[in-house]
Amino acid sequence: MSTQNQVVLSIGSNEENRLENIRLAIRLIHEKVATVVTVSDVYESSSWGFEGHSFYNCALVIHTNKDSHYVLQKVLEIEKQMGRVRKETNSYENRIIDIDVITFNEEIIQTEQLSVPHPHMDKRRFVLIPMRDLNLDWRHPILQKYLPELVQITEDKSAIKKVAKLESPLGSIPLQKFNYIAIEGNIGAGKTTLSTKISEDFNAKLVLERFADNPFLPKFYEDQNRYAFPLEMSFLADRYQQLTDDLAQFDLFKDFIVADYHIFKSLIFAKVTLHEDEYRLYKTMFDIIYKEMPKPDLYVYLYQNTTQLLENIKNRGRVYEQQIPAEYLEKINQGYLDYIKTQTHLNVLIIDVSDKDFVENQEDYIYILSQIQTKLG
Repeated sequence: MSTQNQVVLSIGSNEENRLENIRLAIRLIHEKVATVVTVSDVYESSSWGFEGHSFYNCALVIHTNKDSHYVLQKVLEIEKQMGRVRKETNSYENRIIDIDVITFNEEIIQTEQLSVPHPHMDKRRFVLIPMRDLNLDWRHPILQKYLPELVQITEDKSAIKKVAKLESPLGSIPLQKFNYIAIEGNIGAGKTTLSTKISEDFNAKLVLERFADNPFLPKFYEDQNRYAFPLEMSFLADRYQQLTDDLAQFDLFKDFIVADYHIFKSLIFAKVTLHEDEYRLYKTMFDIIYKEMPKPDLYVYLYQNTTQLLENIKNRGRVYEQQIPAEYLEKINQGYLDYIKTQTHLNVLIIDVSDKDFVENQEDYIYILSQIQTKLG
């Protein structure tokens, strides 16, 4: 199930350089509000409800974990930043930029500030035609009709013509050229969150480590000496089984695989947790398995300082993690960094996220994507 909301915005402009206004609005939305995933072509149509210059319009899909009123507030701020002055009257007028929230998932929202789905969307071809470009499996929750049906039955017969193509901001980050991307990091670094966001934004198959199902994990945090070896062996077996199965199963509807771990983490953790004789036995088993495993095309390591890791662990509230000592996290971090130094054949990207919150701050998520984009050249 998606962790993000799917929102459709409609953008219009009929003043100055209309196409550049729309491009700027899309960039600001992507950088400050939410991830712009898909963008329609740009269409020209006559002004609606008043005598004025013709409009350029487009539609776009954004992904966000914020609510609808947060999105509305932020797009109104962008309108203001771009010079739009909204008047108290409801009369139509020329505008440098107009950003409307058209849909929010398939929800019905009726408040003083916001009405979703947009109450006039089914009567406006300049909204429906661009929105149809987005190829959404979306049904109007009130009219119970899909977009192709809405286009067919709309009473609006005004002329609309395609005038330009736009590229989604994500289009410049060709992750789909890879088969397998691993997002790694210490406990609490945010690797699962980032993997999930990337999978949803870039249409990737998501592989998440099944740590919650491991019966030895809570016991390990209570008595490390006793349970370290069975814990590490069970993790190794499960990681091998899961990655072998998931990487072998090609998904026709996904562009690549993103996982929140790479099997080499097994050796990193084992070196910290096991006694020397146990580790030698473990490494013998690991080396046999590792030879058979596919290596990631891109290995992203999220570096997080220990203070922030402890804060993240505290905030997510898993009871069995609350007593993890700082020294243990520091050893794991060093283990990862030592491993990365030796992997000259691995395509590695290290991103310091110690002062980043890519869940709450869109700018921080865009920073991470920009680091990946730079790595891709």
